[in-house]
Amino acid sequence: MGFIGDAIGSVVGGITGANKAAKGAQQAANTQAAAAERAIAEQRAARLSAEQLQQPFVQAGSKSLAAQMALIGLNGTGEQQDAINGLLTSPEYTSGVQQGEEAILQNAAATGGLRGGNTQNSLARFRSDLLANTITNKYNQYGGLTSLGQNAAAGTGNAGLQVASNIGQLLGDQGAAIAGGQVAMGNRNAAAFNNAIKIAGAVVGF
Repeated sequence: MGFIGDAIGSVVGGITGANKAAKGAQQAANTQAAAAERAIAEQRAARLSAEQLQQPFVQAGSKSLAAQMALIGLNGTGEQQDAINGLLTSPEYTSGVQQGEEAILQNAAATGGLRGGNTQNSLARFRSDLLANTITNKYNQYGGLTSLGQNAAAGTGNAGLQVASNIGQLLGDQGAAIAGGQVAMGNRNAAAFNNAIKIAGAVVGF
């Protein structure tokens, strides 16, 4: 009976050791998986924060692009005319008209050509030239905001891709940790089965 006791004791000790090792591996796997989950949550929060910070610039760029398209007729003649009419009533244009025409008239009065044809031609050309310059200036102003929005959108997209890559890596780590824990449990169960066979063999052999 001493031999059987020793054999059983040895097997039970092996089972106990295997159980402890499997439990430790499972705990380590759970800890690693939980850490990966927290890291994923942090990555998503950082991406959302970046998107929120960039959103005003993206929106401004989108509006500016639409305004540019309207000015050059890409949205149809109706929107183009509305855009031009908006400039005609803008303080930028109306104040320019007032100041420019006053300057032309003052110069004509000073030179005695107030009623001359040159003065009338200058007045006729002035408004059209000013409108063309106003359209060009406004288009360029919109262009600055459009570029700003484009850069913001690109930055947000690149940040999103980086976060997606990081999350993919973390998910892989999480899966590997969980799989490692499952393998450890499987090994424990297999060892327990083998040890049970050894006990049975020892009893029968006796």
